[in-house]
Amino acid sequence: MLHHDFTTNRRDFLTRTGGGFGSLALLGLLANDGVKLSAAGAESSRVADPLAQRRGHFEGSAKSVIFLFMDGGPSHLDTFDRKPKVNELAGQPLPDSVERVITPMGVTENPMLASKRKWKRYGESGIEVSDWYANVGGCVDDIVMLRSCWANGLNHVGSVCQMNTGSILAGRPSLGAWVNYGLGSENQNLPGFVVLLDNPKDPPGGSRVWGTGFMPATFQGTQFRSGKQPILHLDPPDTLSAAQQRNKLDFINRLNREHLDDRFRDPDLEARIAAYELAFRMQAEAPAAVDLTEETAETQKLYGLDKKETEPFGRNCLLARRLVERGVRFVQLYSGSGSQWDAHKDIEGNHGKHCRETDKPIAGLLKDLKRCGLLDSTLVIWGGEFGRTPMSEQGDGRDHNPYGFTMWFAGGGLEGGRIVGATDDFGLHAVETRAHVHDIHATILELMGLDHTQLLYMHQGRPERPTVNEGKVIDDLL
Repeated sequence: MLHHDFTTNRRDFLTRTGGGFGSLALLGLLANDGVKLSAAGAESSRVADPLAQRRGHFEGSAKSVIFLFMDGGPSHLDTFDRKPKVNELAGQPLPDSVERVITPMGVTENPMLASKRKWKRYGESGIEVSDWYANVGGCVDDIVMLRSCWANGLNHVGSVCQMNTGSILAGRPSLGAWVNYGLGSENQNLPGFVVLLDNPKDPPGGSRVWGTGFMPATFQGTQFRSGKQPILHLDPPDTLSAAQQRNKLDFINRLNREHLDDRFRDPDLEARIAAYELAFRMQAEAPAAVDLTEETAETQKLYGLDKKETEPFGRNCLLARRLVERGVRFVQLYSGSGSQWDAHKDIEGNHGKHCRETDKPIAGLLKDLKRCGLLDSTLVIWGGEFGRTPMSEQGDGRDHNPYGFTMWFAGGGLEGGRIVGATDDFGLHAVETRAHVHDIHATILELMGLDHTQLLYMHQGRPERPTVNEGKVIDDLL
């Protein structure tokens, strides 16, 4: 799938005229590599509906993604990657044989901090999970633990940006936007990419982490509000009939199209036109999609909606299930939005609170997807921007650790009850089947039926791809 920008000024015209022969050679090389320049991909900016459903490069095992993002960096050492050596040597510095790392606090010799968690083996697979995630532990036979993730960023803004866009620098499309661009939407009455926060704070970097960077804004994530009214103004005024509203929208769109013709493809204006249309269509289907009162009391309790502590994230998990069953491609849920998992101090209090808020809702989501027959076609991902160090900080906290951490995957055609990769004895470095963020993104796209080397967008004469010309599919995960 390939998108072409159109010449908009004299400089672009002269540049592209002079480089035309080089472009022909490039297109020939791309064709030899199997890149298909289909009409749907090459002219996606000129079609009536850029979010129309499209075929992937091959048949994927997953149709939708639910990404559970623990904002701030959850500690793998206290949740899914038990390291007895850390407790054995608690209070002592790392052994000299362990390579030191740079953290936001520099290269420190702080003593190791023991984990106070109790661990238990769950399911037929016998995978160990801490008591902070006991409910998720009960679903471990449906989960693949990837214990060897690593990233490049040290701080939250760059790291959250990389886990969402592939780069620590702002300006690139988010993973959900790439999926939206590559596959379109199965449901034209709902956004193809939805973002749900559990509190009013934005994650580091704000809305750009679900934005489109250099791609048209049409493919960006749509943020739903937290609470009982995720979407405002869904109901039209009583004084306005559906026919009147349709005529009004048609008139506005006609004016916008005339305005667009004079500007020869303004991506912001195209996105606005598409947004008007989507907003009108959402008034027909979205009220039912976000109405959780349709769910039984038993289902609401499964997600923890009956408890104050679990209700906010549980509501979002239940809403995510209702969205994917209606064809939404990519749903991202933030827990502790605003880096609230960042436990530089009092990790017991910080993580204890957030794990209690998310454990039951996440387990409820997995169980509900499974009983509804949706887990096989829905890829559920858990993780944050990085993990945390075995060394202490401020006495009872842990620092940032992008050098080795855990993410897990469930559904989407994956065989659960497995562990892939490993960190060293102290959980500091990924040492076995190391998986960079680009590898993780490539694998997610693979499960969705998209080849990350062929999902291209031409930007300033350069064929851009979601993994920034790096990354490989994690075969062991598949």
